Amino acid sequence: MKRLAILTSGGDAPGMNAAIRAVTRCAIAQGWDVAGVRQGYLGLIGGDFLPLHARSVGGIIQQGGTMLGSARCPEFMTSDGQQQAVAQLRARGIESVVIIGGDGSQQGAAALSQAGVEVVGVASTIDNDLVGSDITIGVDTALNIALESIDRLKTTASSHQRAFLVEVMGRHCGYLALMAGIAGGAEVVAIPEVATTPEAVARELCAAYERGKAHAIVVVAEGAQHNAAALTAYFREHHSRIGFDLRITTLGHVQRGGQPTAYDRLLATRLGAYAVDLLARGEHGVLAGMRNGRPAATPFADIVGQRKALDVELIRLATVLAQ
Repeated sequence: MKRLAILTSGGDAPGMNAAIRAVTRCAIAQGWDVAGVRQGYLGLIGGDFLPLHARSVGGIIQQGGTMLGSARCPEFMTSDGQQQAVAQLRARGIESVVIIGGDGSQQGAAALSQAGVEVVGVASTIDNDLVGSDITIGVDTALNIALESIDRLKTTASSHQRAFLVEVMGRHCGYLALMAGIAGGAEVVAIPEVATTPEAVARELCAAYERGKAHAIVVVAEGAQHNAAALTAYFREHHSRIGFDLRITTLGHVQRGGQPTAYDRLLATRLGAYAVDLLARGEHGVLAGMRNGRPAATPFADIVGQRKALDVELIRLATVLAQ
């Protein structure tokens, strides 16, 4: 009987549980034995496995986070750590592993694949920066949470004629900030991919006021050249010249929590099922992602060390719509 393990790694993303459920039940339908690995690569090295059955994954599809847990594990990126992980799998007769996570998780998946393990990755990160998938698990939920916060802040901003700054996640990728800014009608969006200055932000906001706007919203990715703290400090320092402050709201890990949207549940289910299909066909060493509306496989060699670029046209559109 074929034995398969499921592992979630990196930052949790809404929909991971739906993917775990799909992988488990589809693998069982193939007649395979399934195990979960607790706490990501840390649990893999430490041998923290638990058997998974159809009932083990009942009632989790609507839950955020990951029932298997996740943890950072620098040790896995060493040769010794990888050898320990492979030894744990072989000791249990586990031939295949499905790894659900983002960029760092898939780098680990590629390392396991090179060590001779049958591995399929599942694209899951709220940053949506994985090459090989147009959209990743967790993005839709995180974006809707950010958008709800922006909508609420716009109500207050309009009532008091104030400027609000909303900081969203995105250390290296501005996808969430850009999409939230466009959908939320922000006057300014600051992202890591585009250089800007506090003075340029101030000019944009003053210009919005001159155009008759009674309020303003700035959406900033946490990894922008000048983050929320830097921008608010600048506005405070130059208050007498600029004429107003920025009120800051940092969403932080709120974006990762809560129930996954219907879209994320369906996406996670489709990608989890597709990962099992790939393994059943003898295909591995690939990332299961969504391209052009359909599940598709991309070799790890084509994604490791790469980061999906933002659509330049969307960056231009955000500027145009802010008028």
